[in-house]
Formats: sequence, C-alpha cells, structure tokens
Amino acid sequence: MSTLIPWGPRFVDPFAVAPALFRRPGTVRPAAWFAPTTDVVREGDDAVVRVELPGVDVAKDVTVEVDGDRLTVRGERRDEQSGEGYRQSRYGSFRRSFTLPQHVDADAVTASYDAGVLTLRVAGAHAEPAQPGARRIAIDGVTAPEPSDEPTGSNESGSDESGSDESGSDESGSAAA
Repeated sequence: MSTLIPWGPRFVDPFAVAPALFRRPGTVRPAAWFAPTTDVVREGDDAVVRVELPGVDVAKDVTVEVDGDRLTVRGERRDEQSGEGYRQSRYGSFRRSFTLPQHVDADAVTASYDAGVLTLRVAGAHAEPAQPGARRIAIDGVTAPEPSDEPTGSNESGSDESGSDESGSDESGSAAA
C-alpha cells in the first residue's frame, strides 16, 4: 500500500494563481532584453549581414564599429508604450559581434538602413587574401627586359660554339681562302 503526500496547499484556488501565469518571469532573462534577427549571406566575394531592427531609431540608438578584427553592432530598442498588459514585443539593449577575416580592414565595411533592415556589406570578405612571399620590385629608371619566346641558355649571337667567328678567320688570324 502506498501513501501519496500532497505537495503545497491542499486546496488551490485556480483563479488566485491565474495572474501569476501571465506575468513575465524576471529570473529567466533581464527585463531589458532584445536580440534582433540576423542573417549573414555571401554575395560574390562580399559578406552581407542583415539585422532586422523594426521600430528602432537607427540614427539615435544604433552604432556600428570595427575594432581590430571585430565588427560590432550595438543599440537599444526603446519601450515607448505605457500601461500594463501582456506584450510579446521585446525591448532593451542588444549587441551582436562578428569576426572579420584578417585581410579585411575597417574601410571595407559599409552600412545602410532601409525598411527596418540594417545592411552591412564587408567587401572582399570571401576573396582570396594576397599570398605572402617574394614579390618583384620595379627599379626606377630601369626598364625591365621583355620576356622572350626562346628558351634560356640559347646562343643569340649567331656564332657557333667551335670558336670561329663570322669572318671565316681561324685562330691564327689568317683569312680563309
């Protein structure tokens, strides 16, 4: 035979606990919490970051900055409504950071805002970085020789390798008859 032990008060009035069911719990996340939807896509050699920010005053409440290899978008969605009630909209501050490739600098990042979407374009993020290694440096005042079609080491003077020159003279200096 088993005995069941009741947990909590024996008789609970369901209407007395109903308001607690509709309150937003404060222990789950901070009261000022907002995470905008973000997409990162590739367009050719560029990376495009789209951050959905409807209802945000971008000129006043959003900053985009590059610090080293970090692209950071931060801002705040302000709660401008008053009164009590149940809300599904989120308000508060947010911060999203992305790591940039080593070959991309701050000048490669551009930002635009249209119809509630902040678009960040990172030019050349998917391009091949310049390979480190030897690089030929041009010398001022010297023209570089043009590459020839003949293989290297060929005899360009027209003389044969026997040691005689074009005049037909032998080694003693006398002319051949």
